Amino acid sequence: MKTAERLAQAVAGGVHRIGQIAIRPRLNGHGYEICHIDDEGLSPAALDFREGPAAARTISTWAADGHYRFTKGELTLVRGWMLVLHSAEELQQALDAFYPAAAGLWFAQQDGRLEVEHLRDKLNRQTGMYRFARNLSDGGAQRLVQEVCGPGHCCVKKILWQLDATTPLEDSEASRFDGVVGEINRRQAIPLLCREACNHFVAEARKASKAEATK
Repeated sequence: MKTAERLAQAVAGGVHRIGQIAIRPRLNGHGYEICHIDDEGLSPAALDFREGPAAARTISTWAADGHYRFTKGELTLVRGWMLVLHSAEELQQALDAFYPAAAGLWFAQQDGRLEVEHLRDKLNRQTGMYRFARNLSDGGAQRLVQEVCGPGHCCVKKILWQLDATTPLEDSEASRFDGVVGEINRRQAIPLLCREACNHFVAEARKASKAEATK
């Protein structure tokens, strides 16, 4: 079954949240409306109405303070808009712009086919200026997870990877976070999943490794 079809089934079954986005079927029964979760209770007249998945890329690119959202897992999605989507395919395309492949990763996890890359495997593949990240100590890596990841640092993805196949992450807000924003029924949300360390984390690992080398 295609991702769009499974997404439509999930919404019909009560799923109405992903990250900072609220999802609801349109009242006319054709398509969907999505908005920022903090705008759900606002009058439609107070929101900027847009149509089609292409608008999602514009909305998701910049935070309210004007900075570029270099990772889409940031807890910085701008408010004040309502996006109308006319099919499940358009809904998937829009959600992929906000949270790339998030729905597909969730379905893959449900099917037991989601592949996870542990941190050492990720760092050992780095070349060029980022090759220094390979030398980061286990202790440094554990600290870095707590300094870079999790909602306390604006990333709202559930970390699935470990340091390596036998070394789990230490208990922290970052390692415990389940990928669902807000106090809602977890069955009504698509969690944001982190299957491998992001490029931002790798860049910070390089800095941390070089700092360790100078001590």
